[in-house]
Amino acid sequence: MDIRKIKKLIEMLQESDLTEIEVGQGDESVRITRGGASQFVAATPISNQTIADVQVAPQQQAHQAETVTGHAVKSPIVGTFYRRPGPDKDPFIKVGDSVEVGDVLCIVEAMKMMNEIKSEYSGKITAINAEDGDPIEFDQHIITIE
Repeated sequence: MDIRKIKKLIEMLQESDLTEIEVGQGDESVRITRGGASQFVAATPISNQTIADVQVAPQQQAHQAETVTGHAVKSPIVGTFYRRPGPDKDPFIKVGDSVEVGDVLCIVEAMKMMNEIKSEYSGKITAINAEDGDPIEFDQHIITIE
């Protein structure tokens, strides 16, 4: 199932008064549940009808309310944040590193696909707001560049 379709489902759920939506396509299915004003539980499909739930941590919602000086890099998708290309590799970036437009900042895994998040800005990394393996939301502020 395409990530753009999942993002569209999330937007549709936010704009309606529905609390849950489930869509299936072939062997894959996704269920998105709204449990309050801004808390979501997203189901990631796995073959053989098993579904793993990912809950958004309250501390991640607090990151969104912070005042940002510089450019906020936000996640374009819901998924799992990774700072490294592999467990035994060095991180793509560290606080204090300089980056150019197009440099890879991190990876967001969504539905078993690794999506490289590239910089849209040149500057210095001043904050990294997620750790390896953290679940992240769509449009969540993950990195700050000044």
